[in-house]
Amino acid sequence: MTTVPARRASPALAAALGLVLVTASWGSTFPLLKDVNERVPVPDFLAVRFAVAAVVLHLLAPRAVARMAPEVRRRAVWLGLAYGAAQLVQTVGLQHTSASVSGFVTGMYVVLTPVLSALLLRQRVAPRVRLAVALATLGLAVLSLQGFAVGPGELLTLLGALLYAVHIVGLGAWATARDAWGLAVVQMAVVSAVCTVAAVPGGIAVPDRTGDWVALLYVALVAGAFALVVQTWAQAHLPPTRAAVVMTLEPVWAAGFAVAFAGEVLGWRTLVGGLLVLAAMYLCEVPRRGRPAGPGGADDAGPAARSTISA
Repeated sequence: MTTVPARRASPALAAALGLVLVTASWGSTFPLLKDVNERVPVPDFLAVRFAVAAVVLHLLAPRAVARMAPEVRRRAVWLGLAYGAAQLVQTVGLQHTSASVSGFVTGMYVVLTPVLSALLLRQRVAPRVRLAVALATLGLAVLSLQGFAVGPGELLTLLGALLYAVHIVGLGAWATARDAWGLAVVQMAVVSAVCTVAAVPGGIAVPDRTGDWVALLYVALVAGAFALVVQTWAQAHLPPTRAAVVMTLEPVWAAGFAVAFAGEVLGWRTLVGGLLVLAAMYLCEVPRRGRPAGPGGADDAGPAARSTISA
């Protein structure tokens, strides 16, 4: 009797699940850091956080960076600069707008990513993925917005969202599973350097409480090092637009953790907005009947069809 071999899970499905875990780690930091950033300036905290992450990743795989081709290392530096600048611009923007508006505007990378993918990678965005982008945007609005006005804070935050989109598109174009670890190490080091430059004028402050150090180590190792390695690996298997839609789960996780551990009330906004984002992810990641669930399926250009962005 002939046995039928078990079907292996699609790399794209594994990548999407990996990004779900990444967004969960990011979302868990919101209630954790709510008080820490009142005691430690954000640029200082980010500089130390990403330095710790870079050092730990390097110690765990000391040859990962050396194995990378010079071109790959150069691309990792550009990606780190985009991500570090996004972190700082978003932080400055948050000082001039509300947290809810900042969360919504930052989430606009889900709209900007397919635009940049089309312009830079010449990738076609399938109609159902466009619908998923619209659903995710609506979900973010329901989750976050309770009034909106455009001012300097919103414009700076939008610039941050654009830089996040640049990072997602660049990672989608340049990431390979083989170089995921080394790419993460270089990016972490560059982000730490960018944040250190921003922190130096006022002197770099470090946490002076045990609890704050525990929080810093958690966000450095789990929501930083682990998350960026997994994100880099996942984006070697997913088109940038689909990755961006999955990553809009971050505020859903943040709301869930806030309800579970910070005593916040589960309101209709959290429920409806979260369901809309989940529907967007389902629309992106569940293949249509009769279509394969490959990296891009029949809808998007997968990693094999990427255009090259010169660096």
